[in-house]
Amino acid sequence: MHGRRAGFRQGVLRPGRSRGLPAAPGQWLGSEPAQEQAPPGPPLVRGALAVSLSPAQPERARTPTPAARAPLPEGQGVCIAGREHDQPSLHFRILGQRLRIDCASRPVAQLVVANFRAVATAPTPGPADLHYAIDVRDTGPRFVLRAPGGATFVAQGLDDLLFDLEKHLTVALQRRRPELLFLHAAALARGGRAWLLAGDSGAGKSTTTWALLHHGWRYLSDELAPIDLASGRVHPYPRALCLKRRPPLVYPLPEAVLDLGRTLHVPPDALPGAVETRPRALGGIVFVRYRAGLAAPALRPLGRAEACARLYVVTLNALAHAGHGLDAAQRLAERVPSHSLECDDLSDACSLLESSLFPDLG
Repeated sequence: MHGRRAGFRQGVLRPGRSRGLPAAPGQWLGSEPAQEQAPPGPPLVRGALAVSLSPAQPERARTPTPAARAPLPEGQGVCIAGREHDQPSLHFRILGQRLRIDCASRPVAQLVVANFRAVATAPTPGPADLHYAIDVRDTGPRFVLRAPGGATFVAQGLDDLLFDLEKHLTVALQRRRPELLFLHAAALARGGRAWLLAGDSGAGKSTTTWALLHHGWRYLSDELAPIDLASGRVHPYPRALCLKRRPPLVYPLPEAVLDLGRTLHVPPDALPGAVETRPRALGGIVFVRYRAGLAAPALRPLGRAEACARLYVVTLNALAHAGHGLDAAQRLAERVPSHSLECDDLSDACSLLESSLFPDLG
């Protein structure tokens, strides 16, 4: 998530009790028939959300162009409460939690909707589980994010605003769903099961995710993988896919990409692959590492000890689980296969994953 996700751990390490992993060896590896989802609806944002850079502040000051200030599309499954000049109120449901985001301007609401459109829902009676408000200032830091619990964040550009929103939301979801194990990993579905792409920030998880979506994989998330430890299922978190740099030309970006300057965001309905909306049984984990100049990609099976150590590193809420999360990491390493992927060329890496992990699907 924008390459700064590692810091999320600091506010989440809270003691708790795990619901435990299934005791029967191999229980999670039963095949689960893939059920095709209806294709995503028409793009919410047609054309890129262009963002201009101020010459005086090339790294920070970003303002939406007039094209980004067009009225938000209505009638596509997203309810934008209020009249044209009222504060838009957006409603979403993530991991069973009702999320409400009040936006002081339509351009900001357009960005929020494009990012979370796959989990949009109609307003429900009663207060939301998580309520955020975004204000816009004429001077000083342009955006003010008011989060649940009274926390306030200020941001100069849309990229920082979206980062702060997702950062606080990620921590809040971990606190509200402590029984889930949250991994810093992309999640894709193939062969009816979920496969995780894990690694350090900048290792190439999101770029590899973007490439695999062109090869029949289905999208759950590009940064956050919440796992139900009782069932071994991975919950979807299908916000917009975030890239820090443009992918190779063989995997071009769509016109609907949101270019915020330092990050590129592809709305879920503009992805080349279908979006999964239901939890999927975990099938395996691939630890990705980009290595420039590597002649050919290398896929190596990991032993349980190495897989456990790597899993623990990418666990966000370890202290919310028994044994400070080590028990969960160990049992995950025992239940599903793990591999290490080192690559330079994305096309070759995708071909290697397909031929090695899914020889019968080719």
